[in-house]
Amino acid sequence: MYEGVVQDLIDELGRFPGVGPKSAQRIAFHLLNSDPADINRLREVLGKVAEGVTFCEVCGTVAEQQRCRICRDERRDATLVCVVEEPKDVLAVERTGEFKGRYHVLGGALDPLSGIGPDQLRMRELLARIGTDEITEVILATDPNTEGEATATYLVRMLRDFPGLTVTRLASGLPMGGDLEFADELTLGRALSGRRAL
Repeated sequence: MYEGVVQDLIDELGRFPGVGPKSAQRIAFHLLNSDPADINRLREVLGKVAEGVTFCEVCGTVAEQQRCRICRDERRDATLVCVVEEPKDVLAVERTGEFKGRYHVLGGALDPLSGIGPDQLRMRELLARIGTDEITEVILATDPNTEGEATATYLVRMLRDFPGLTVTRLASGLPMGGDLEFADELTLGRALSGRRAL
């Protein structure tokens, strides 16, 4: 345990996801040894975040303007929308280079035990987009966990009544380079049920 503000800094850094006590301590001492100009830049950026981050008025991802660069891009396929839980998921899908449509960020997943229901997510906005835009396919790309599956199931029930709308779910299964012997039963079962002809 360190004294005063140094321990406070370590404690606050340790609250970040994926940052344990040792990492928090390393970051804190890195900051203590940093140039004051670097600390000021970090303080300014944190201040801007605290003042309020802008979210795209269409899809809900982090943006610098009212609309994000993806929603402004006329080359993107406006008939195809990929529904994700968080803005970080947009980046994950974009890194594949396979998706050329647009996105809709829910802002989380259904989790009744934590008090997160449909009203806390951006589901109404999704329904409004489908009702007014030319969307023909919605790809549900929620996480393959209990909350993500519950969210996908809920959305399927909400979207199935839209005429001409195709609702799909990301395939799940075995990772490239993985071994069958190390796959859990649920993953292997989904890989079998989601198999495709070659």
